[in-house]
Amino acid sequence: MGADRPIRVLMIGKGWFPDQTGGLDRYFRDLLEQLPESRGVVVGARRAPAFKGARVRGVSEHDRPLAFRLWALARVIRKEAKVADVIDVHFALYAVVPLLCGAFRGKTLVVHFQGPWAEENVEKGDRSILRRRLRERVERLVYRRATLAITLTGAFRRVLVERYGVPPWRVKVLPPGVDLVRFSPEDRTVARQRWAFGPDMFVACCVRRLVPRMGLDLLLEAWQQLLTTRGREAGAPRLQLMIAGDGEMRSWLAEQLAAAGLATCVTLLGRVSDEALAELYRAADVNVVPSLSSEGFGLVVLEAAACGTPSIATRVGGLPEALGGLDPTLLVAAHDSNALARRLAAAESGDLPTRARTRLWAEQHPWHVVAERHREVYADALARTSGSRRKIRVAYVGHVAQLSGGEIALARLIDALDEVDAHVILAEDGPLVDRLLASGISVEVLPMRSRTRNLRKNRVGRRGVPITAVLDTLWYAARLSRRINTVEADLVHTNTLKAGVYGSLAARLARVPVVWHVRDRIAPDYLSRWAVILVRALLATLPDGVIANSQATRATLRSAPERTSVVYSIVHDPITSPPVRVDQRQPGRFVVGMVGRIAQWKGQDVFLRAFAQAFGSGTEAAVLVGAPMFGDAEQVYSEELRTLTQELGIADRVTFVGFRDDIWAELAPMDVFVHASVTPEPFGQVIVEAMLAGVPVIASAGGGPTEIVTHDVDGLLYPPGDVDALAASMRRLRTDAPLRAQLAANARTRAERFSPAVAATAVMALYDSALAARRT
Repeated sequence: MGADRPIRVLMIGKGWFPDQTGGLDRYFRDLLEQLPESRGVVVGARRAPAFKGARVRGVSEHDRPLAFRLWALARVIRKEAKVADVIDVHFALYAVVPLLCGAFRGKTLVVHFQGPWAEENVEKGDRSILRRRLRERVERLVYRRATLAITLTGAFRRVLVERYGVPPWRVKVLPPGVDLVRFSPEDRTVARQRWAFGPDMFVACCVRRLVPRMGLDLLLEAWQQLLTTRGREAGAPRLQLMIAGDGEMRSWLAEQLAAAGLATCVTLLGRVSDEALAELYRAADVNVVPSLSSEGFGLVVLEAAACGTPSIATRVGGLPEALGGLDPTLLVAAHDSNALARRLAAAESGDLPTRARTRLWAEQHPWHVVAERHREVYADALARTSGSRRKIRVAYVGHVAQLSGGEIALARLIDALDEVDAHVILAEDGPLVDRLLASGISVEVLPMRSRTRNLRKNRVGRRGVPITAVLDTLWYAARLSRRINTVEADLVHTNTLKAGVYGSLAARLARVPVVWHVRDRIAPDYLSRWAVILVRALLATLPDGVIANSQATRATLRSAPERTSVVYSIVHDPITSPPVRVDQRQPGRFVVGMVGRIAQWKGQDVFLRAFAQAFGSGTEAAVLVGAPMFGDAEQVYSEELRTLTQELGIADRVTFVGFRDDIWAELAPMDVFVHASVTPEPFGQVIVEAMLAGVPVIASAGGGPTEIVTHDVDGLLYPPGDVDALAASMRRLRTDAPLRAQLAANARTRAERFSPAVAATAVMALYDSALAARRT
């Protein structure tokens, strides 16, 4: 478009708020209000919807037969579409007729996806297989024809990619906005007085359509448990639950309340005006969103937060993304009334974000910012239609979804690659999926059979790989190759050893360049001799480029050096990457810590023995952060470590923290950090994290750590597995505070070589090289 006029957008909606009260209809109207350059056509609305200006046209009543609604839409859409640059459809059904009759021919089509329409109708009780399949065909046709699709969360982007086959590069995630004037804190005391809530009452509200998927029966079960618990406590404040909304379950809910004797402490309000709704949010202590399925974001979470009221929600759909930025503890497991009751009890005891903090969080979602992001998406869609230059599309293939070192490193790498459209394909579901979604990274799960996914490296020996694992891997590689072609990837980047094998095979089948990221030393002290031979052979023949995470790793590969680059893992600086909690050391308390997966080769037993030898019966404390992640052997080892502390007489001074996502909070109280691997470490990114956090480091002198730490300059090194040497290093740093300060200061300077910019430049150069080599 020229700079002299804005992009002309025609928005097509399903219903008109407040005639239709669903979140989709409110979202459509609010967005239309913020885009004065756009026009609207509403299929389920009166002929002339009440609106500012004359740019909205209603073509049918919502309750007219479907054929009449589609005919009415077809009558007006050709004329309206002619003057539009972009068509933005908010309900897939109403895009089908214009698509089939050619009204959208030559137009840039954007579609909003706020939930699987076919599935939602099944949940409402429509058991017709024919109607479900027809609806699914309609959805698939519209979403695949769209230039771009917009979802409110990464969880729903994942639905579009996995279920409907939409390439991830054509899906944009745009969280919704909230009217910060209509929904505002104002005077909470006045609001509670208007609702006749006493000053000591604990009030929860729930604003939902009264349909089964909203989880209202779950909420009633949890509320009854809360009443039972609190009723036994003397002087417990009165509890009140207010449910606002209407729907097919209202009569059933009223009967349930009467039968359970809850009518005095649970009120069904029916539909309420926006003014009354804002007053309800202000008066309540907490809002509850107990959804069971198909929750794209949860607009009520933002509305309540804008009034200062936090929400407790189930871990469903987009709700984890919606609430994660405020407080992850507000999320509970879906279908679990006990978990919901416990979280409500904690809220009643005061365990909630402050109202001021909640309002500040809501202020990050103003509608004018959301509208501007839509304008950017419309411009992007137009550019794609005209064939303008685009980013490199990279499919990242990973094996596991645990938050171990390699997986965290992958998420950080993708964050740093501004010139890449990234999509991650994992062989299992797990915490990494949530981590990627929270970072705005597209992800899908293509499940692999657990018998092969969980195959340990010690099963690969003289007799080769189990035949079932070979067959499963080949079958999975074939499926993965189809996904690579379906998502239209330009390049594949594999992230783990197993993913490197089947991901490289899949990329070759798909005829797409592949980069194999090696994060393990391919050596007999880590793999069996036959596995080393196999992996080295594959590395020499399959990938177009190889990334080694250290010089130590590269030395074990034996692959073509001209195709291999050393790229150290990215570690973010806690000082420049909030939230920051550095230096929480307590005077008079000396803490030695270790962070890492609980595994025998990581050397936690060496750490404990050295600690006991260094400090005997002193006052020093030891902290072990980490958990077993892979296999029963690691779980057994974890239990053996606890027994070892008893045998060494240090159990009262050793704390096992378990897995923690916030590494900086765990490093902050430490006076010394220890890395104790008995097998040479491929890299050791936790060492860099400790250096950046200002904690003096003692590291095992094998593999990658020798490239990170220079002995007596920015840390101390000792021979791997040498308990005496490690104990001596601990004692040395305990008694020499100036040395600790010097090592910590030098370490921060040393750690700058692991910055995102350095890694991103090296990776992009390798991508360009792999793409160029395949083109020639």
